[in-house]
Amino acid sequence: MSNDQSIDPAELRRRVAEMPYWYHKIALPGGVVTPGWAPLFPQVYGVPEDLSGKRVLDVGAWDGYWSFEALKRGAREVVAIDDFSDHVGELPVGSRTAWQTFDLCRAALGYDEQRCNRIEMDTYDIDEAKLGRFDVVFFFGTLYHLRHPLLALDKLSAICDGDIFVESAICDDVSPYRGYGQGYPEQMVMEFYPNDEYGQNVTNWWAPSLLCMAQMVHAAGWVHASRWKLAEKPDSLNICRGFVHGRKTAPPA
Repeated sequence: MSNDQSIDPAELRRRVAEMPYWYHKIALPGGVVTPGWAPLFPQVYGVPEDLSGKRVLDVGAWDGYWSFEALKRGAREVVAIDDFSDHVGELPVGSRTAWQTFDLCRAALGYDEQRCNRIEMDTYDIDEAKLGRFDVVFFFGTLYHLRHPLLALDKLSAICDGDIFVESAICDDVSPYRGYGQGYPEQMVMEFYPNDEYGQNVTNWWAPSLLCMAQMVHAAGWVHASRWKLAEKPDSLNICRGFVHGRKTAPPA
């Protein structure tokens, strides 16, 4: 960590309030908490409590909750990437302030740019020459925003030597075309949304079933893939979510 932990809480609170939108709820020094709403249930994501010595890639980092969480859990380095293309179906142009929220949190938490780097990058531009190799990849809230999700997983697999943690909208319990309770549980299905059918967000292109998402992770090169849902019987669209943990090597006995 750097020595820059001296932002006065009142000043920090003022700067947080000046930002037009926060996606993540991040605890900062001095009792300041950013006013975002995500992640809803971070304990469900399956991320290990101990990431000591790991080099972590955080894809679609937004305000940086998971980047900073990885560092809190001992990661030796985090690289965060985002292309700022998602406006959650409601934000006006300009409400996403590039890396301003991320940088404010990084400074408040005292992480330097060497240990906590951030790069504006499209997922399809990921390669080893630009980013190096990683032990762990976080791929949260991003897969269903991509026109070519399997290509993105292939790109990530090519630079990851260990684990990937994926979180995405899934179609097990709901389909915009069929309604609630009319999804595709335990089926190898991925729905396509050419307009704003899913959540009135034009950047929501796909929702795979959980089984399909696990098999996509496996096909991209993680030989072991476990899967679970955020809620067994979700009653709103924002909790119709699923998780996959992919491993390049066999899980510990």
